[in-house]
Amino acid sequence: MQWSFPIARIAGSEIRIHLTFFLLLLWIGIAQFQQGGGAAATEGVLFIIAVFACVVLHELGHAVAARRYGIRTPTITLLPIGGVAQLERMPEKPAEEIVVALAGPLVNVVIAAVLILFLGATVDVATLAEIEDPAAGFLARVAVVNVVLVVFNMIPAFPMDGGRVLRALLATRFSRVRATEIAATIGQITSFLFGFLGLMSGNVLLIFVAIFVYMAATAESQATGLQDVTRRVPVRDAMITHFDALGPTSTLDDAAEALLRTTQHEFPVVDGGGHLRGVLTRSALVSALQEGSRSAPVLDAMTKDIPLVRDTQMLDAAFTRLQSGAPAVGVADREGRFLGYVTVENISELMMVRDAERATRAA
Repeated sequence: MQWSFPIARIAGSEIRIHLTFFLLLLWIGIAQFQQGGGAAATEGVLFIIAVFACVVLHELGHAVAARRYGIRTPTITLLPIGGVAQLERMPEKPAEEIVVALAGPLVNVVIAAVLILFLGATVDVATLAEIEDPAAGFLARVAVVNVVLVVFNMIPAFPMDGGRVLRALLATRFSRVRATEIAATIGQITSFLFGFLGLMSGNVLLIFVAIFVYMAATAESQATGLQDVTRRVPVRDAMITHFDALGPTSTLDDAAEALLRTTQHEFPVVDGGGHLRGVLTRSALVSALQEGSRSAPVLDAMTKDIPLVRDTQMLDAAFTRLQSGAPAVGVADREGRFLGYVTVENISELMMVRDAERATRAA
């Protein structure tokens, strides 16, 4: 995610923090300072940090549960509206998806239970109403936040945790694509309710949550539909076969010339044996040119460990790997020789062509 940087690595997941998160801390600090001076500002900032520590643990709950099914979580990013765990993929079996979805809220249940049962935090309606008031007690407020996180995340608004549980339950009766469409529609309707409540109450954060839920529900619904289509398309039908490749001895200057000469956004780096060494993206090339010499080797700027699929596989094998964040997926023959590559963009273009063909036949 752009404008974020790593701060830690826990259980195999890179914890990243978005720059806008510091704007939230600054806003809280200034607001509390105006009300109660330096002590209030410090307490307010520490409270927000404690809340987001609980959010990180929530997302780690998802990550640990997903790992049980062989799914990695490369990054967890902290935003002002909460945390986002980037799972390589969601489990497709309904029971597994329910376990992964419930693991996050369960962590908050445990945190609240520890604060209430063992540390003496008091959670009641008064504390809930005074959650922004330091006089309510630090631990009590943190406990209330965890209760709120459980309730809020279990709202059946896809792709929130409750929405994922809803999708999994629907998938026991409908296809995964249809279940996703229904859950996403409910999520979009709920986002409009969030937005309306945010406008009526003047709660800017709720408006941002509404926008995030709507966009995420739409994007995931489209991705699920796309993945379903890719299961019926051979990777050979989608891969890019006409391209300019770079060699291991190529320089950034060579890559810059190729960029101007072609319309490519990414350049495979292929060795003399016909094996893929990596992919140099346009953005990586521009960044490298800004930072170093044009005579620097492309090997230093390219993305390494590009996933490979066989040319006999179906397109969904490449699509799944693209969802993990790879800029491209290489296609190789039985001997491992590079034949072409697949990107999200050209998969989308293939789907648009096929949709147009189906529309023409239907007419």
